[in-house]
Amino acid sequence: MGSLDGKIALITGGARGQGRAHAVRLASDGANIIAVDLCDQIASVPYPMATPDDLATTVKLVEDTGAHIVAVPADVRDPESLRTALQAGLDEFGRLDIVVANAGIAPMQAGSDGWRDVIDVNLTGVHNTVEVAMPTMIEQGDGGVIVNVASVAGLKPEPGIGAYVAAKHGVVGLTKSAAIEYAADNIRVNAVAPGMVATTTLSRSIPGDPQKFYASRQPGGRAAQPGEIASAIAWLLSDEASFVSGDTLLVDAALAQM
Repeated sequence: MGSLDGKIALITGGARGQGRAHAVRLASDGANIIAVDLCDQIASVPYPMATPDDLATTVKLVEDTGAHIVAVPADVRDPESLRTALQAGLDEFGRLDIVVANAGIAPMQAGSDGWRDVIDVNLTGVHNTVEVAMPTMIEQGDGGVIVNVASVAGLKPEPGIGAYVAAKHGVVGLTKSAAIEYAADNIRVNAVAPGMVATTTLSRSIPGDPQKFYASRQPGGRAAQPGEIASAIAWLLSDEASFVSGDTLLVDAALAQM
């Protein structure tokens, strides 16, 4: 028996990287998955974003665990797009228990387009995901759990990436407010704040050799693996964290202390 048997989890940014790791981990713990991802390029993002083939790989990996998955391209910047994707999952599974608002971009260059896109995806996208999911969770009447993916950059300043820092600080604040707002509905809302994570998104946004960058900046000399973040999220979703809400869990090997 898995700790999430019978649960249905909506995961944004599920095509690769952390989102894929979350989908596979939760599926391994017994959940069925609704995975969404833009599967397209945003002009201000300098690295290749996830593709339909990436999302298809997530589908296979989830199905390999024995779980079921509905995977739908959707844009977290567009609430109607998210509603359509969620409805496809509800049509298949009939309910929603878990949300992991993971979708994010990391174009580190300056410029108005980059600023707007980072805020729209990384902050407004989290807000949209929570807002779209809440009516179903509340109507079901038996609670739920939401985990928003923030960052160490949501807890401390970092020069040169102002849009990313602002967005992730916003995610932390949004999480705290939502935890209070939905407590009466027995819906827990938390965030995770990863340090550096060895994903395609991060490695392609770092100039030069990513491994040298990790070694110079991250305590312990390495980036986290996506599965290590997924393990932290799995704990927050579990009954073992039943009285944890409004928290931001650092998963950073002490990077925030530097």
